[in-house]
Amino acid sequence: MLPYRLSFEHPIYLWLMLALPVLWYLGFRSLGVLGKTRRALALLLRTLVWTILVFAMAGVQLVRVSDVITVMYVLDQSESIPNAKRQVMLDFVVRNVKRHRDGRRGDKAGIIVFGRDASIEIPPFDDEIRLRRLESLMDRSDATNLESALNLAQATMPEDTARRIVVVTDGNENLGQARKLVARVAAAGIGIDVVPVMLDAKSEVLVEKIDLPSDIRKGQPFEARIVVNNYTDATPEGGQPTKGKIRVKQKVGDNESILLEQDITLDPGKNVFPLRHTIDQPAPYIYQAEFVPDSKDDDGLRQNNSATAYTHVRGQGRVLMIEDRSRLGDFDLLVSRLRDNNIEVVTQTNDNLFGSLAELQAYDAAILAGVPRVSGSSQNEIVSFTDPQIEMLVRNTQQLGAGLLMLGGPEAFGAGGWTGSEIEKAMPVDFKIKNAKVQAVGALALIMHASEMADGNHWQKVICKSAIEQLGPSDLAGVLHWNFSGDAWLWGGYPSSPGLLEVGPNRRNMLARISKMTPGDMPQFDPAMKMAVKSLSSAPASVKHCIIISDGDPSDPMPGTIAAFKNNNITISTVAVASHGLAGSQRLQKIATQTGGKYYSVKSGRALPRIFQREARRVSKPLVYEPPGGAVPEVIFPHAMLDGIDRVLPPVTGFVMTQTKDSPLAQVLIQSPKPDQPENATILAAWTYGLGRTAVLTTDAGARWASAWNDWADYDKFYSQLVRWLMRPTGDTGKFTIATSVKDGQVQVVVNALANDDSFLDFLEMNATALDANLKPIPLGMRQAAPGRYVGSFPATTAGSYFVNVVPGPGAAPLTTGVTVPYSDEYRVRETNLALIESLAATEPRGGTVGEVTAPLENRASEELVETNAFRGGLALARSIRDAWPWFVLGGCCLFLGDVMIRRIAFDFSWVGRTIKKMRGEQESAAQVVTRLDALRKNKSQIDEDLQKRRANVRFEPTRVESTDDQVELSDIGQAASKPTESKSVAAPPQTSYTERLLEAKRRARKDKGE
Repeated sequence: MLPYRLSFEHPIYLWLMLALPVLWYLGFRSLGVLGKTRRALALLLRTLVWTILVFAMAGVQLVRVSDVITVMYVLDQSESIPNAKRQVMLDFVVRNVKRHRDGRRGDKAGIIVFGRDASIEIPPFDDEIRLRRLESLMDRSDATNLESALNLAQATMPEDTARRIVVVTDGNENLGQARKLVARVAAAGIGIDVVPVMLDAKSEVLVEKIDLPSDIRKGQPFEARIVVNNYTDATPEGGQPTKGKIRVKQKVGDNESILLEQDITLDPGKNVFPLRHTIDQPAPYIYQAEFVPDSKDDDGLRQNNSATAYTHVRGQGRVLMIEDRSRLGDFDLLVSRLRDNNIEVVTQTNDNLFGSLAELQAYDAAILAGVPRVSGSSQNEIVSFTDPQIEMLVRNTQQLGAGLLMLGGPEAFGAGGWTGSEIEKAMPVDFKIKNAKVQAVGALALIMHASEMADGNHWQKVICKSAIEQLGPSDLAGVLHWNFSGDAWLWGGYPSSPGLLEVGPNRRNMLARISKMTPGDMPQFDPAMKMAVKSLSSAPASVKHCIIISDGDPSDPMPGTIAAFKNNNITISTVAVASHGLAGSQRLQKIATQTGGKYYSVKSGRALPRIFQREARRVSKPLVYEPPGGAVPEVIFPHAMLDGIDRVLPPVTGFVMTQTKDSPLAQVLIQSPKPDQPENATILAAWTYGLGRTAVLTTDAGARWASAWNDWADYDKFYSQLVRWLMRPTGDTGKFTIATSVKDGQVQVVVNALANDDSFLDFLEMNATALDANLKPIPLGMRQAAPGRYVGSFPATTAGSYFVNVVPGPGAAPLTTGVTVPYSDEYRVRETNLALIESLAATEPRGGTVGEVTAPLENRASEELVETNAFRGGLALARSIRDAWPWFVLGGCCLFLGDVMIRRIAFDFSWVGRTIKKMRGEQESAAQVVTRLDALRKNKSQIDEDLQKRRANVRFEPTRVESTDDQVELSDIGQAASKPTESKSVAAPPQTSYTERLLEAKRRARKDKGE
């Protein structure tokens, strides 16, 4: 059978083939003069030309039919499959391909592995599979997504072969819907075989959930229910009880308490344990239930032995105030006054901060009370806000609607190292001063020598970047390092201060140069310190500081160099890292002590960034503005938080300068008349940030700068209204209810909205947001699905607590809830899903037969399983189609030229016969020769007779010109022209054709030659 066939894209045009009889009839009559042979050949060519043109109009296609088979083995690598059976899967594939693949036919085989996602282990190729272990590491094997695996298999297999998918799985899919996709796969002619993986039928205990009421009130008893499912081996008695211990914990913040711990006996099937409890304090709570079996044989997996639940009890309003450990007591008056105004305040110090976003849900606002980002006087005392903690504060405001307030102090805002942080982005002011007229300029020089420290070059770069990022745009910075040419600045500078550049316009270039820095082992301190003091002393800065990081190996600086630092009020802080014994440490400590700086000794580079962040704050001290004689702030913008407040405010003696954000949303409410630049004189500013509100008060609460406010009559009203305006709304949520559920890796959020008269609230514009377990915002859109019912969903791909915040409308109290995903559904089902397996194999592919459910995959690949021929027939033959009509058009044109040639040129093919006879050695007889000569003579006589007839019909007689001997003078030409010419009248010859005249001329020429 030929591998190619013809098909037509527009077969209706084939009806034109009925015109062939008409073509034959007309051609037979008009081509009769050609003779029988030429007429038959001409009709044949015309028939072919017509047929080809009709085929081309019908869109003729060339179809290649192939019996090659491609088999893709799709292997389930999810957590529900034991590791031992994953290796058995691979052994089965290797043996099955080796035994049944037809190499002569060119069959192909490949492997796809899948868990939560699918990936190609081996693409289809025409050879045996020689693989000892699976190389594709499944990063997310905590789910079974059979749909993605089938989709990838279909896309991977070549379409010019017959195709079959062999799925090796337990059928417990928990992502996607393979049943919907399998119809599309079958429509493509792809068959499906399934190898069931039989899970071990051992005892299994699964803690399914903790069921909590959706509406828990403070002080009201409620009942929680723990649902435990006991899967046991099948026995005639119907299963055996399982003994163990159940433990229920309650966690709020960092505090964890045990609510229940007792011995229990689980009956086969579902077991429900009630727990009555009362919550006395408003806060977010996480409940965890755990089952511990007495015997390991009674439980196969430990991952599904615990479940968690989240609930949030809202009170009248709580505020979290964070203070600096070194300045305890500075805000005691403010705390006391807020509590007197029925605002619950909880204080934390910066060395004992919150650890999760759930802890922040207990508070409707957070206050950073003059606290710096990094604080402490030595490496053992340094504490700081971590980047995750800063992100929690910002996300709690932006995504969950809580308030955030920053109070001033000598180490707040830019002076406290908050420059460049996420907190600065959330505030209505910038912490960097952009105004060149404000002389809040510091100069910082860094001397780097840490090449002998573990990962020394890496930590030098981290340190330099941390310090540069803390500086304001008007500050000056430079880095000194040692290379083969000696001590050198990392970048150039101004002629007056070599090596120091303004940070603002050069920050990006500075960070880029630091990334490429490769410092060497500095032999001595003195040259680098002389270069630093020379540049710092001439720099136009109010605060000048130098930082040295070293192992103490370089030699001591000269006394004159130390004196130059002291005379120019330049302090030096030193950091000893992996110092060379006591001598190295003493050398660095002596340098810091002599210049009035700080000395640090660390053993790990991880502590260095915090140290340098703190030291970089020294050059930010000019941001603290304390005008002589103080200043009286002025209210410049009316606001709800200032309602009822006396417009004449008490004076302040200082504040931290900031830069008003260039945004119409940022509102400056109170401003100082000093300095002259109003954008740097903000006292109180506020704005809305995401779903929450933020504000800054750049002076303190009365401990240092605003002491005159302590006796102010409106002190309580001012601060209580400020805090209440920031707080998340805590009013009655009316008849709004919120519920969540988890299914197929999606968290569904449902809000029911009713009016006071129980009528449905429709067409609400709900603003919703969610945070995943890593505090990353997740898009959440709420749409109305029914009267008074709003639905939204977001993916939950990782285990942990997800927080949801929905604001039903403007001014409404937010609906806050959480949902906890304790473990994947992979650990919930311990039985093979034979129903899904059979439905996959029972789907009939187009043009083929249904697949097979093979023998199960046990602890080894049995011979019965290996004997299953995945490369068998029963599939539609593969067809590859290519358009052939352009080639048919070209062929028709060529045959048409042949038709014209046959009709216009008479070919004598008798020479072919004679040549064949000569090659055979046959000679012509005398009679044949005479007959042929007679025929030639007869033809010649006939031709001569025809010529004579043509000559007789031609009358071509030209007039003979008579010659004369008379001479003609040139002068007589004119006269002769005027005289009448005498000539004999000659009769005009008759009109003849051009051909006849040529024949007559030829005849006369021959006659003249004969004469």
